[in-house]
Amino acid sequence: RVLVEKPVARRALGVFGGPERVAGKRRVGVDNGDRADGGFVEAAARHAAPGKRRDGGKQGSGLERLRETSNCVQLETHQTTIAHTRQMPHFPDRIMTPAELTNTDFTTREDPFALFADWLGEAEKSEINDPTALSLATVDEDGLPNVRMVLLKEFDERGFVFYTNFESQKGTEILATKKAAMCFHWKSLRRQVRVRGPVSIVSDAEADDYYASRARGSRIGAWASKQSRPLESRFALEKEVARYTAKYPVGEIPRPPYWSGFRIAPVYIEFWKDGAFRLHDRIIFRRAEEGEAWTKTRFYP
Repeated sequence: RVLVEKPVARRALGVFGGPERVAGKRRVGVDNGDRADGGFVEAAARHAAPGKRRDGGKQGSGLERLRETSNCVQLETHQTTIAHTRQMPHFPDRIMTPAELTNTDFTTREDPFALFADWLGEAEKSEINDPTALSLATVDEDGLPNVRMVLLKEFDERGFVFYTNFESQKGTEILATKKAAMCFHWKSLRRQVRVRGPVSIVSDAEADDYYASRARGSRIGAWASKQSRPLESRFALEKEVARYTAKYPVGEIPRPPYWSGFRIAPVYIEFWKDGAFRLHDRIIFRRAEEGEAWTKTRFYP
């Protein structure tokens, strides 16, 4: 069982824009939604022997260039530029290497929970905010999807746990269908994980244990907020907070009966890693139900 805690400090990986010192100066940008990373530049460089022109011309002065016009790429021995450059965020203290960007070793893994634990651990070091954030998808009585962000609070081989008000929109929709999906996206790592499966309610002991670990103000808020229902004004909410603060001035604050946790027991887990020119790596783990062996399949991007 893994309890997910918010790290004290994080540092973002500088994977978007910013110079990678390959050979002299270099500017990297984005053309038409695609980026040129170190993996592509290395591949292009292999086609241009030093001092020779790719078009069969004579040896030049060292500033000969290789042009890939179809991809709007210009490669020089002293400088690399991308046409239609768009400025991207730059985190100078950490630049991912071409080997890191093109490493596909994760596709050989056989245990999805262990792989998820490794990826989450890396995200906790690189994401600027909330590496445990995930988009949670449910459907209403008409089959119309809803999606919102929540935080993962723990996971193990039984599944992925988050907590909420059961009278909220997501709470009522999950209780009606007993199914949900979630997606983690770690932008700093260019990775995502998708999870789908049936949903169960955590035990009272688990819910009590987590609820007691929350900040006192958050426990008061669980009582004060009639989540997903119309609110007259901000003042009305603050008045409810004041009322429950007066009701529980000291000591323990009990867990509301409508507040608990859900566990998604995955029957589908997909790991996705960004690749150059949208040639991403995807592996999917599937099983018919909890406790069965996983089957792994590689998908086209």
